[in-house]
Amino acid sequence: MRKIVINGGRSLAGKVTVSGAKNSVVALIPAIILADGIVTLDGVPAISDVDSLIDIMETMGAKVRRTGDSLEIDPRGVKDMPMPFGKINSLRASYYFYGSLLGRYGQAIVGLPGGCDLGPRPIDLHIKAFEAMGASMTYEGSNMHLVANEKKMHGAHIFMDTVSVGATINTMFAAVKAKGRTVIENAAREPEIIDVATLLNNMGAHVRGAGTDVITIDGVEQLHGTRHQVIPDRIEAGTYIALAAAVGQGIQIDNVLYEHLESYIAKLEEMGVRMTISEDSIFVEKQDRLKAVSVKTSPYPGLATDLQQPLTPLLLMAEGSGRIIDTIYEKRVGHVAELARMGAHITTRSNYIAYTGPNKLTGAVVKATDLRGGAAMVIAGLMAEGQTEITNIEFILRGYSNIIEKLRELGADIQLMED
Repeated sequence: MRKIVINGGRSLAGKVTVSGAKNSVVALIPAIILADGIVTLDGVPAISDVDSLIDIMETMGAKVRRTGDSLEIDPRGVKDMPMPFGKINSLRASYYFYGSLLGRYGQAIVGLPGGCDLGPRPIDLHIKAFEAMGASMTYEGSNMHLVANEKKMHGAHIFMDTVSVGATINTMFAAVKAKGRTVIENAAREPEIIDVATLLNNMGAHVRGAGTDVITIDGVEQLHGTRHQVIPDRIEAGTYIALAAAVGQGIQIDNVLYEHLESYIAKLEEMGVRMTISEDSIFVEKQDRLKAVSVKTSPYPGLATDLQQPLTPLLLMAEGSGRIIDTIYEKRVGHVAELARMGAHITTRSNYIAYTGPNKLTGAVVKATDLRGGAAMVIAGLMAEGQTEITNIEFILRGYSNIIEKLRELGADIQLMED
């Protein structure tokens, strides 16, 4: 069992470069199944979710070559076969294989997805869209079997009952080779949607409207290979911005797209965080006094649910009281009990988190309850006096590329240890 050990209370300084977006690349890799040629992704983060997806692709017959942060995938050998259950069950993004396999073969046999336990994350929106496009679903043991009539999906007019990134992307995958036109209304607008649409269009698809709430897709017969640059990870960027405000003596975060973080940065400025924003970087100054604020997450362009937990330790430094309401995932509160172990005045009440500050945190043995909760514990460990041990770190390694090395370069006393 591995753990992260942090000797906190040190001020950090320097530069850190944000990696490619985890929430993009976990969709971009399954999308490549739809291509009839080699696709190369640049800016691929070194995270365990990518490792799992590569394993799945190779198991299915794809040829994969990884060089630095570039990933070359030849999907022409991919077979129409049941997905490997153990690997599928290890990550949430495995559900993207539903749409890509339906789009390529007109059928998919895939196990139920895994990932962090953040409360109900139903896939009924995905299934509803597939059924509207001519697919039927049955269960075969622990697998779902999706089959299109006559092995070919057809276009449809689909209204998403709730805004869902996963369902929007999966519907795009099923539609790009379908017969006719597909219209997705109430579509998710996240930057990752635009990134996926850009890859698909570079492969020869006809996708319009990505980034708005109406996406139109005209099906094509074939998609070809291409090369694509993954967008910067806005969640990693937001995590390092919060970290820099909490323990930095002046930290520059490079490879940041400000327009992807506007609502988050506005909330930090409301707290009194001082930053200098440039074209592709943000410099976070050493902070003095911060003001407590209340936070409410919402679909993009609102404040991202994935940034709620990394922001929480910084909120604990602020003077006053506030609350955090996550409207996306009701169970995204696992970090609260762990922060309380470190001396934080923070509790969960009904459907929100309440906190009072400023707090002085003390090192403790804590756990990463999920991916972004793990990031919160890393920031809290850097803030705390004494030593913090974080267990369950596989969650953290799923989504933060080279996090130990990046923090060491900023001056952190942090190491990965075998327990």
